[in-house]
Amino acid sequence: MKNYPINDHLVLEISRLAERYGFTVFVVGGYVRDYFLGNVKKDIDFTVIGDALEFAKITADHFRSKAVIYERFRTALVPVGDYHLEFVGTRKELYHADSRNPIVEQGSFEDDIKRRDFTVNSMAFSLDPSSLGQFIDLFHGIEDLEHKLLRTPLDPEITFSDDPLRMMRAARFASRLQFDIDPAALSAMKKMNSRIQIISQERITDEFLKILQSDKPSIGLNILHDTGLLTYVFPEVERLAGVELVQIGEQEYAHKDVFYHTLQVVDSICTMTDNLWLRFSALMHDIAKPKTKKFFKGIGWSFHGHEELGARWQSTIFRRMKMPLEYLPYVESLVRLHQRPMVLVDNGVTDSAIRRLAVHAGDHLDDLFTLCKADITTKNPKKAEKYVRNYEAVYQKIVDVRERDHLREFQSPVKGEEIMFICSLNPSPAVGYIKNAIEEAILEGLIPNAYDDAKAYLIQHKDIWLIEAKNYKQKSKEF
Repeated sequence: MKNYPINDHLVLEISRLAERYGFTVFVVGGYVRDYFLGNVKKDIDFTVIGDALEFAKITADHFRSKAVIYERFRTALVPVGDYHLEFVGTRKELYHADSRNPIVEQGSFEDDIKRRDFTVNSMAFSLDPSSLGQFIDLFHGIEDLEHKLLRTPLDPEITFSDDPLRMMRAARFASRLQFDIDPAALSAMKKMNSRIQIISQERITDEFLKILQSDKPSIGLNILHDTGLLTYVFPEVERLAGVELVQIGEQEYAHKDVFYHTLQVVDSICTMTDNLWLRFSALMHDIAKPKTKKFFKGIGWSFHGHEELGARWQSTIFRRMKMPLEYLPYVESLVRLHQRPMVLVDNGVTDSAIRRLAVHAGDHLDDLFTLCKADITTKNPKKAEKYVRNYEAVYQKIVDVRERDHLREFQSPVKGEEIMFICSLNPSPAVGYIKNAIEEAILEGLIPNAYDDAKAYLIQHKDIWLIEAKNYKQKSKEF
């Protein structure tokens, strides 16, 4: 067996610790794969013959860190600076038909290797000082790496049955590495797709978002679609697949699939940004088109209101997918606004419309226009250039108006406490109604965005606004 040089100072220190305390340790999986791909990896997996949890604690003490122990799986995570070190004992994992939790049993080194997801992740280096860097490849992973192929060490049905999340990992690695999936594995994924339902939502979402973090997410998303996994993983995205008819003449129709258009937009935005939630917004931008799809004779298909409905869906999607809710308002805003810049391309657009978009987009203005540019999927380069120029012109208009009218952190110059004093109000919905009326007057250009003008406007209109606020409250109760 060939030995390879190990130059990573931390891995070498693990080797010395293993010798000092009498453990046999191997570095396995992604570290070895990326070693041959020439990539630096700081998430490192170690297989330990012996008590892996004890060795993890020794390692944590040595580096003045703390081991996070997962007793059920007999694994431990030790953070060391920018590194994340995972330690696992040689083991076997078995999932029964309807179980979310595996049965973990003691196993040999070969048991541990063959239970891994793909041959390119089953390669190992010995960390024993007498054989440091010795390459162990029981399932010909190096050949699959050279052929850019994702193949399971065992029969794929066994590998995917042991941990169904590996089906999603196949899609993720295909996206990240731009590898092909072995036909036998693809066949097993189609056959076993419903089994993904036994996996926790947190693990599914983590894999899904990792697909979006790859350079070309369409590869993984297409795999999820083609294997039927997307139906269970993200049904709203799966429902985008279908035919959209767009009228191009009196009797002529062109075919356009919303799913594949969305994949184009996602891939495009990935060339512009690493922002995961901007990429997710691109995936979501047309999510409600199937629900709002209506055909009008002589016009074709319309998706009126899809941006507003899509924005409203985000709360349900975020909660079901167990995604971090701090990013929900951001995604809602971009989905809701993604068509607004297109409307403003017309030179005759009013300053009022410009002000409204500037205020509604707020700090996300740049990201909104990045999404709009990614949404240009025409294959005609002249048209694409024209659309980009139009968006850039609109963007500059918004920037100019935002700076001129002091809209960067826009809100009523007259605050709620003063509104209550002037109008003799207690805290109530009427205060918000009047505050909103002042803001609307500024956005419409009726008054400048300045305190004295806003206060004078409030005093002039307060009596009528109080009546309107009362009537609005009454109508809301009746509704």
